[in-house]
Amino acid sequence: MDFAPCKKIVDNIARVVVGKSEAVKLLIVALLAEGHVLLEDVPGVGKTLLAKTLARSTGGSFKRVQFTPDLLPADITGFNIYNQQSGEFKFQPGPVSANILLADEINRTIPRTQASLLEAMEERQVTVDGITRALPEPFLVIATQNPIELEGTFPLPEAQLDRFLLRISLGYPSKEEEDLIISRFQETNPLEDLQPVISPAEVVNLQKQRRTIKISPAIREYIVKIVDATRRSPLLRFGASPRGSLSLMRAAQAMAAFENRDYVLPDDLKAIIKPVLAHRLILKPEEKMRGTTAEDILEEIIAQVEVPTPGVNE
Repeated sequence: MDFAPCKKIVDNIARVVVGKSEAVKLLIVALLAEGHVLLEDVPGVGKTLLAKTLARSTGGSFKRVQFTPDLLPADITGFNIYNQQSGEFKFQPGPVSANILLADEINRTIPRTQASLLEAMEERQVTVDGITRALPEPFLVIATQNPIELEGTFPLPEAQLDRFLLRISLGYPSKEEEDLIISRFQETNPLEDLQPVISPAEVVNLQKQRRTIKISPAIREYIVKIVDATRRSPLLRFGASPRGSLSLMRAAQAMAAFENRDYVLPDDLKAIIKPVLAHRLILKPEEKMRGTTAEDILEEIIAQVEVPTPGVNE
């Protein structure tokens, strides 16, 4: 079992994207875990560039859709076109038929169009006019939204938020990083010359290997205790669902894979608890008014739940 190619992807992305090492790691974790990512940040911090660079580094196809209020489900999934010469309908694939789909400003489109992504994200297939078609492998949706500008937006319903494995924020670069960005992009765009370091088929193979990474009973119990604590918290209306538990398991396996290990450690879990669970929690209104965040609550839960010390072969 060799997950060394993960570091090759990181190094290749670093040739274009300055900094953001934690976000890059989490993006690769989502790819290995066969999950999807919600990139939540202000415009201009490199969300689109990061998605393009990941697609270029993995040799996969990339499509970008700007979500607007007039976008229809068929604009995402594809549609049938009547061919007058043959007298038959021909399917025209939508942008969802790509290895990496960037759903830009997903909260700016109507709920009906947002929901059209649900089948693709969960089942990795699309159904048009009663015919189901499988999506390419690997398949990763990276959706972005601006958490500050809320006018004219349609907040994602909890059912769709739950479909995202991780929620990531890039943040502003440091002064040194911003100076390097200006210098790097002054004369050329390094993305144009970027070459793949791994093929889509190799990514699929890494995903299969990730599923075999060992999780001890103690680690499984730790996952269950963390999720159960969210359901018992007096600060929350609703805690994480069983999908949250499964997402923690897969993301922890992927984190172990990123570190080139064939077993999960408690530190793997602690590193991904907030990105995996925070967007799945619904706070009580009074806690929102106090300024409490889901991350604050998870921080308390992590401190309260006993960390296991399992053996590798337990």
